[in-house]
Amino acid sequence: MSVRESYDSVAEAYAEHLFSELDRKPLDRNLLDRFAQEMRGRGRVADVGCGPGHVARYLAERGVDILGIDLSPAMVACARRLSPGLQFRVGDLRALDLPDGSLAGILAFYAIVHFEPPQLGPIFAELRRVLCHGGALLLAFHAGDETVHVEDLFGCPVSLDFRFHRPVAVAEALRAASFEITESLEREPYEGAEYPSRRCYLLGKAG
Repeated sequence: MSVRESYDSVAEAYAEHLFSELDRKPLDRNLLDRFAQEMRGRGRVADVGCGPGHVARYLAERGVDILGIDLSPAMVACARRLSPGLQFRVGDLRALDLPDGSLAGILAFYAIVHFEPPQLGPIFAELRRVLCHGGALLLAFHAGDETVHVEDLFGCPVSLDFRFHRPVAVAEALRAASFEITESLEREPYEGAEYPSRRCYLLGKAG
């Protein structure tokens, strides 16, 4: 079962369990509020790996011109149903169907969790391609070295490897792709609200 097929399988259950997750994540809300303030009025922002669109909707409610992109057609269908006023499309962050320099910002919350470290360089180069000079990036991922294999998610059959990443290595890959790291934060997991892993957030600008 591919990543796309896995998320198609779990899309409805995923949306049911996680659409309101930001209510229980104060640091995430704080970072998204800051990101929204910076992005408001600057142009189109893409939420890559948007899932059911809950983070995109959070930003849209704060005045951001947001486009949600996800690999899974079923996830995109959920996002369109749950937030009918917003734009969502099927796409692959490794090859985005967007012109060079067309975005003012990119949000990537856990969009790199299914990629190995050597794959990050080309992915970040693609994100840099579609960002304008000085465009903003907010990236979140699980911090660490392990890989967690999952075959059941919210009672649905999947076959997913969740790859944790070392913050220093991710930052190096971003710099190699012509990003400037402006801020780095880590936090402990919110008990009862998410998988018990340490989280890292990197904020950057396209050089």
